[in-house]
Amino acid sequence: MLRTHTCGDLRSEDLGKEVCLQGWVRFSRDHGGVAFIDLADRYGITQIVFDPESTEGGIDSIEEVLRTFSRESVIMVNGVVRKRVEGTEDQRNPTGDIEVAVRSAKLLNKSALPPFELGDQKENVLPNEDIRMQYRYLDLRRTEMLHAMQFRSKILHLMRQYLESQKFLEIETPILGRSTPEGARDYIVPSRVHPGSFYALAQSPQLFKQMLMVASMDRYFQVARCFRDEDSRKDRQPEFTQLDLEMSFVDMKDIQDLIEGMIAYAWEGLYGEKLQVPFPHIAYRDAMERFGSDKPDMRYGLEFTKLTDVVKDAPYKIFQTIISEGGIVAGMNLKKDIAGEKIGRNDVDRYIKYAKKCGLGGLTWMRCVDGKLESNIVKYFTPEILEDIKKTMDVEEGDLLFIVAGPWKATYEGAGALRKKLGEDLGLVPKGEFQFFWMDECPMFEVDPVTGKCDAFHHPFVLPQNDLDDDYVGGACFDLCLNGYELGSGSLRIHNADLQRAVFRKLGLDDERIESQFGFFVQALGFGAPPHGGIAIGVDRLCAILLEKDSIRDVIAFPKNKRAVSNLDNSPSKVDDEKLDELQIMSMAIDDIDFDEDFEEL
Repeated sequence: MLRTHTCGDLRSEDLGKEVCLQGWVRFSRDHGGVAFIDLADRYGITQIVFDPESTEGGIDSIEEVLRTFSRESVIMVNGVVRKRVEGTEDQRNPTGDIEVAVRSAKLLNKSALPPFELGDQKENVLPNEDIRMQYRYLDLRRTEMLHAMQFRSKILHLMRQYLESQKFLEIETPILGRSTPEGARDYIVPSRVHPGSFYALAQSPQLFKQMLMVASMDRYFQVARCFRDEDSRKDRQPEFTQLDLEMSFVDMKDIQDLIEGMIAYAWEGLYGEKLQVPFPHIAYRDAMERFGSDKPDMRYGLEFTKLTDVVKDAPYKIFQTIISEGGIVAGMNLKKDIAGEKIGRNDVDRYIKYAKKCGLGGLTWMRCVDGKLESNIVKYFTPEILEDIKKTMDVEEGDLLFIVAGPWKATYEGAGALRKKLGEDLGLVPKGEFQFFWMDECPMFEVDPVTGKCDAFHHPFVLPQNDLDDDYVGGACFDLCLNGYELGSGSLRIHNADLQRAVFRKLGLDDERIESQFGFFVQALGFGAPPHGGIAIGVDRLCAILLEKDSIRDVIAFPKNKRAVSNLDNSPSKVDDEKLDELQIMSMAIDDIDFDEDFEEL
């Protein structure tokens, strides 16, 4: 290769070496007739020095150097490594003790003026995200983004190494398949060869990986691209990546042990230290009733206490009505030393408004003053019940209580959102701390309180733990969680065709729909499907959490923005009518519609 070293290689032990470097001009400056340039590539930055008196190639002045080798232009230099002048070393840079005295230089490609600075910048001086996405190929040159891409590559490499050591086969499954109801909307792809028929982009490899178990592959994994037509959020994208795996002849503990081993192996490779395993476990119902979430951030407290039995006889009409309808009452103690003194009366009103935004009917509060609970509603509680509340919630002088009430799931979910807001506002969320845990003992089904429709808690392929006709059916499913996010869902799968049909029927599918949408899969289960199970880990989400990014867009090379649009290539975009005609798809623009005429026809 022409270059002898990268821009991150050279150190003091290389003094006197003749080297060739190639890279991008990050910064340049004129220091008394000598030009200093920070030459950058993905590996680092090296300071190079142009002195017209010793540089060959017809460079006559510093002005010519700075004009020729402009910012972000690609150049090649040949020179000698030398020690920096004492006092000018940069200890923040691994190459900061040396510089390269240029003997000859060549412009490989001149750059247009970049739309924003690419050096190490604080986030508040970066342009808005849409500009960064429009020029993503430039944004990716920034050290922070380079580090994110390198981190992502390394963690995937380490995971692959571990799985291969455990006898897993890496097998690709189709991206184009049939549309099946798996929870989210499909992206639909028309077929030119079969007019009027469509493929669906894979939401996940779920059905194919289970059929690989039927095919005796025993241990499969894949770094899978998945597609779901749903609204973008900070932790969601229309297309995303998951580490997908499936195993035969296993129980839930086998899957969890394997994942713990894989993450611990990757952790040591990334950070050079051991990760504490096994991970803690928390049951789904316990997680909801303590933290208001099935993926709680357990790095800080603010837990809920059940108060339904404590206040069931209180002459407070709101609580009485809720409890009589099967609802719950729960409270959170904001201890004086943590939060009580920081939250004044105006703050309480602000949190009451926020609670309503979270779907709660309201928020009841009490504060312990001079040994007694005070608020605008304590008159509706007997002294005995107030004392029971103090005892149950371990109330001390100055503590502030927030109490919520309503239907079990909706109330705990709303309270969990309030807990998250309080944790952020009070500065309780620690930085640089990572808490993995398993959330298990999940239900198989959940019933929509409005429609009464039965839905799968995870998906329809989870193995039920008891009879489908029982009032409560547990599922052999679990989630891996980290710092308040779900990293992945796993389960044992149904491997009996008759049981799979029965679960589909429980979810409201008749035999005709089962056959039309899942017939091929149910048929496969009838050919000796082994007991099996698996899990899928969200790669984007895992990297974002470990790098403490606010959005998974910061760990994806070319993401979509908040509106699911690519600012880089302006997709989605309209397609030429010729292509639509070829696919036998009709196109009609809004501007082509005669609304008056259409309404007259109607």
